[in-house]
Amino acid sequence: MRVAPVGGTAVQDHVALAEIELCGELIIAASAARERLSLESIDKVLKVAEERERVTGH
Repeated sequence: MRVAPVGGTAVQDHVALAEIELCGELIIAASAARERLSLESIDKVLKVAEERERVTGH
């Protein structure tokens, strides 16, 4: 059996970390909701409008 070396060898994938964070936010929102999240609610949790504005400037 091979064991991963300890310390200093971790590679950070910033895109994957961001996706994990967004999934966590969705899980938290879904667990707090009394009903299924609407598409609008999901967009709000994921800050879709804010990101669109940041990218397009509108």
